[in-house]
Amino acid sequence: MARLIKHATLVNEGKLYISDLRIENQVIAEIGPDLSAKPSEEVIDAQGMWLLPGMIDDQVHFREPGLTHKGSIASESAAAVAGGITSFMEMPNVSPSTTTRQALADKQAIAQRDSVANYAFYLGATPDNLDEIKAVDPQSVCGVKVFMGASTGDLLVEHPAALDAIFRECPTLIATHCEQGSVIQQNNARIEQQYGTPQIIHHPMIRDDEACYQSSSYAVALAKKYRTQLHVLHLTTAKELSLFSSAPLAEKHITAEACVHHLWFNEQDYPALGNLIKCNPAIKAESDRLALLKALHDGRIDIIATDHAPHTWQEKNVPYPQAPAGLPLVEHALLTLLEQVKRGAMTLEQVVEKTAHNVATRFAINKRGFLREGYFADLVLIDPTRSTHVQHEQTRYLCKWSPFHNTTFSHQIRATFVNGDMVFDGDKVNTHHNAAQALRFNR
Repeated sequence: MARLIKHATLVNEGKLYISDLRIENQVIAEIGPDLSAKPSEEVIDAQGMWLLPGMIDDQVHFREPGLTHKGSIASESAAAVAGGITSFMEMPNVSPSTTTRQALADKQAIAQRDSVANYAFYLGATPDNLDEIKAVDPQSVCGVKVFMGASTGDLLVEHPAALDAIFRECPTLIATHCEQGSVIQQNNARIEQQYGTPQIIHHPMIRDDEACYQSSSYAVALAKKYRTQLHVLHLTTAKELSLFSSAPLAEKHITAEACVHHLWFNEQDYPALGNLIKCNPAIKAESDRLALLKALHDGRIDIIATDHAPHTWQEKNVPYPQAPAGLPLVEHALLTLLEQVKRGAMTLEQVVEKTAHNVATRFAINKRGFLREGYFADLVLIDPTRSTHVQHEQTRYLCKWSPFHNTTFSHQIRATFVNGDMVFDGDKVNTHHNAAQALRFNR
C-alpha cells in the first residue's frame, strides 16, 4: 500500500526537521515538505511525532528451532517490531548451534516463513569449522561469531592456533564475545572460598573487568595483526574502552558496541532484580555505566544493541549458579534509549546514529538504516507526548516477563513499518503478511 506520512519530525543523519515522507513499493519514494496525497494513498498525520529509521539490532537470541519454550523467531520478532526494531541479526548459540552453512539455510527458511522483521544470521565459529567459515557468502551472512573464553557446547574457541586461523581467514566481519574463562574460574573459586556458594551480587565480581579486558585486548591484538574486520560485542567496563578509537566509523576496522541494559542498570540493581538481570558479560558498577555513556558520545562505542535472550520466568527463578544468563529486551530497548534522551544522557540524533546509521554502515547493509529516497521503508513513528507502562503480562515475549516491569517510559511507539508495511499500529502486530526480507550486505 502506498502511504504518505505528513508533518513528521524526521530524525536522520544528525538533523531534526519537519517533513513529509512517501512510501511506495517497499521503499521511501519521496521526502519533502507539503507533498500532495495521491488517489488511494493512505495519509498518516504525524504532527508532533518523530519519524526514525527503524532500529537494527545486531545481537539477538530468538531460540529457534530447538528451544521453542523460550521463544521463536515468530514470537520474538513480533515483540521486536512492537519495540521499533525493524531488522535483527541472530546469534549462533541457539539450539542447535548455527555452525554450518546448512544450519544457516535452515534458519533462513524459518525466518522467511515466520519473521515479522528483516533478518540475518551469524555463523558460529568452533575450533574445527574453518572450512565452513571460509565458504560463507559475505553478502548474505552478517558475520562470524567467536566466543573467546566463555561459552557452552561447541562454540568456545580458546586455542591460539584456532583463533589465529579464524582471524586470518575469515571473509567477513568477526563479532566477539570477550570474557576470559580462566579469570572467571579463578574469581569464582575466590568467591566460593570467601563467601561459600556465590550469589547474584557476586556476579560482577566473578565476571569482572579483568576477565573482559584480557579477552577483548587479545581480540583487538589479533585484528590488528591480520587487519580483520572486528566488532566487539556488549562492552561493560571502563577499562576496555582504552582499546577503541574515537576516529570516524568509516576509518575503523575495529569497532565496539554497548547494550541497552548495561546503559540502564548497575550493580546496585541486583538486590531488587536478582537473576532477572543476570547476563554475560555482567552488569557492573555505576562508574562503568557512566563510562559507556561517555564513550557513546566520543565515538569509541559505535553501536547500541540488545543481546535479547528470552529465558523463562521459571528458569530465572532458581539459585544463582544454575540461572541462565540473558534478558528479554527487544520490546522496550528503544524506549530505554529515548528515556536516556529525556534524562540528557544522549541526544535523539545519537540514538538514531547508534541504532540505525552505524549498524547499516558497519555491516554494509544494503539500502537500510537511513531515511533516504530509494532506501527500504523501515521506519518507526514515536509519540513523545504519550507514555508506556510496562507490565510482565502485557509483554509480547513468549516468556511473558520484562526486567522493566512497573517502569513507565515517557514515549510511545505509534507505528513500525517494515519494507513499507505497517507491521505494528501502536496496538497490534500484524503477523499475517510477508513484508520481512533477508538482509543483504554490500561486501
